[in-house]
Amino acid sequence: MNQSAANNLQDCIQAVTPLDRATTSAIQARLDDLTKPQGSLGRLEELALHLALISQNAGRGPNPKVDPSRIYTCAADHGVAAQGVSKFPSEVTAQMVRNFLHGGAAVNVLTRSAGVELRVVDVGVAHDDFTADVPDSTMLLRRKVKPGTADFSFGPAMSEEECTEAVAAGISLAEQAGEEGVLAVGTGEMGIANTTAATALYCAYLGCSPERVTGPGTGLSAQEVRHKAEVIARALSVNSNALPPAPPLRTLAALGGLEIACLTGLILGCARRKLAIVVDGFISTAAYVAAWKIQPHVADYAFFAHGSAEPGHRIILDQLQARPILDLGMRLGEGTGAALAIPVLRAAAAMLNEMASFSNAGVCSAT
Repeated sequence: MNQSAANNLQDCIQAVTPLDRATTSAIQARLDDLTKPQGSLGRLEELALHLALISQNAGRGPNPKVDPSRIYTCAADHGVAAQGVSKFPSEVTAQMVRNFLHGGAAVNVLTRSAGVELRVVDVGVAHDDFTADVPDSTMLLRRKVKPGTADFSFGPAMSEEECTEAVAAGISLAEQAGEEGVLAVGTGEMGIANTTAATALYCAYLGCSPERVTGPGTGLSAQEVRHKAEVIARALSVNSNALPPAPPLRTLAALGGLEIACLTGLILGCARRKLAIVVDGFISTAAYVAAWKIQPHVADYAFFAHGSAEPGHRIILDQLQARPILDLGMRLGEGTGAALAIPVLRAAAAMLNEMASFSNAGVCSAT
């Protein structure tokens, strides 16, 4: 095993600490003193309180900020694509990475609109000929562990060593973000067949049945969804020795993808740095679940961007007792939901930091 990657992972796991919530009452009192009826800004107030707790725990003071913010869209291929679980061939992964680098994808448009930086991470794309005529090479980060995973319906998707290397790559991305002053990090992904990998992870980690949580992904028919569920069931069977109570990293190696493993490390690393983590949709939530199984305290730093239209996502969010910020019927991935949710977090922070209070504005409060 790459001992440096393994040590990095263990150091990160041990360094993640829960939020100290001792100042919750003081922050709530500050919110209640703002010039509005108490609780009238609803979830915006909950988000502001959460952001303020993260800021104070990180030693950044009582006024939370989410900028600079950045989304990492991690890309990799999946061997299980050969089983016909997607409407698109695996070549589309590299083609979409090229689209990202040329600024033409949905995540490019939405991050530009939101004023959020975008980084594209090649952690396991099978074809790497997507850099021809790339106008902005600074957007691309090369962290390739291997050119895609094996077909996990016949055996493990990757070795534990490869998985650890991908997780460590994500941790290093979080370290880089923290060193560069980033305060909020969004997760994004690209990889043909990655809803299949994500679903398998949910089944393993949370005890879901493939029939209940398998969805259409790229637009499969009902018959194709049934086939996809059968492939996932076969993968769970042939990798039974990697299912809980096996260590969560072994489960991730057997059933995950390189981009999901990288996002798992990104989430762990951001929690260590006490950065706000904005989890995108169905696939990114699988990375969150993996990180949470490895280190439960990551939950204190996570915001769920949106409820995906992928049917299983609602089931998973309910199990996690997680309430997404937005619900727009989206199911694209890439980090698009995170790009839309970060401005809401920005507004929550601005509300807490900039609104006048009854105490100083000369406005009578409710009696």
